[in-house]
Amino acid sequence: MQKITKLSLALSLVLLIASCGNSAKEGNAAINDKKAQLEKLKSEKEKKDAEIKKLQDELAKIDTSSANPAKVKLVALSPVVAQNFQHFIELQGKVDAENISYISPRMGAAQVKSVLVRQGDRVRKGQLLLKLDDAIQRQQLQAVKQQMGGVNAQLALARSLYQRQKNLWEQGIGTEVQLITNKTNVTTLENQLQQLNEQIKLSQEQLNTANVYSDVNGVADVVNIRVGEIFSGNSNNGPQIKIVNTSSLKATSNIPENYASAVNRGTAVVVELPDVQKTFNTTVSFIGASIDVANRGFVVEARLPSDPALKPNQIATMKIRDYNSANAIAVPLNTLQNDEKGKYVMVAVTENGKMVARKRPVTIGMLNNDLVEIKGGLKAGEQLVTEGYSGLYEGQVLKTM
Repeated sequence: MQKITKLSLALSLVLLIASCGNSAKEGNAAINDKKAQLEKLKSEKEKKDAEIKKLQDELAKIDTSSANPAKVKLVALSPVVAQNFQHFIELQGKVDAENISYISPRMGAAQVKSVLVRQGDRVRKGQLLLKLDDAIQRQQLQAVKQQMGGVNAQLALARSLYQRQKNLWEQGIGTEVQLITNKTNVTTLENQLQQLNEQIKLSQEQLNTANVYSDVNGVADVVNIRVGEIFSGNSNNGPQIKIVNTSSLKATSNIPENYASAVNRGTAVVVELPDVQKTFNTTVSFIGASIDVANRGFVVEARLPSDPALKPNQIATMKIRDYNSANAIAVPLNTLQNDEKGKYVMVAVTENGKMVARKRPVTIGMLNNDLVEIKGGLKAGEQLVTEGYSGLYEGQVLKTM
């Protein structure tokens, strides 16, 4: 009885395994059938879509009234033209003077006796600005002049004695020693007189240092000195007299070192002065020879024309041209669009008597304000869509505004 039971259990297990195997095979067959049906439907759909597209194109050619007016897009067009395209480096700078003179005394600090200039006065080169205390120099000059007067008297006497002794010697009277002695006295006094003349020149020059003159033409930008004060050229508040030549001004700034190869003397510069609303077209007049270790830049300067509105230390914007292309294609930056393949613009072309939109993939270059340079993908003469390009698709019928 136990043998029959064990045999029955073994047969049941074999039948169960066989049944599971058949179910798995039937499941795989169903999946493969459904995949085959899906591929067949996809293939049929592609064929149907192609047939529909072909019929639509044929119908559009023979029946223009069948076009859907709701799909016609209103746009604005602009012809693509070759133009001069430039790129500028924009820097913050200031106005500076070519000639700024900080006046100082020639012979050291001295007390001021008279101030002959006021702040804001226009002065010329060589104009007297200050008179300093010169009492000591005058005393020295007077002493030398008095000494010179005594030497002149002695020299006159010595010359007279020498001439008399010479006359006697020629008559055979007197000794040669007396003649030589009188001649030596004359020579000694003449040398003293020459030295005193040099001392008088020196004393006069020292006296002149009490007069302080302007060494440039310009405007007295700073006059920070009063009668009775000591004039040394500088004080705790800065220079005591500063003369600025406003007829020769320049714009100056620091440019990053990575632009060193792009900027040279003569490079075009546009200088904008926002405070006085003035713009000047000029060129680079000076480039620093070394890189500043602190800001990693170098000095660049551009001369400015004479203008009463310009003042040293005014804020200036310097736009230095670092790129120029004579025959470039450039489009407004807002017309540039992106898709998964890259950047493109939309143009209008005429096909079969209708104006339709076409996509032009482009390669871009430099950017200048609201214009971007197109290096490839667009030709001069094409009609660029400048308004209404948003949402425009390939082949859409267009109408101009």
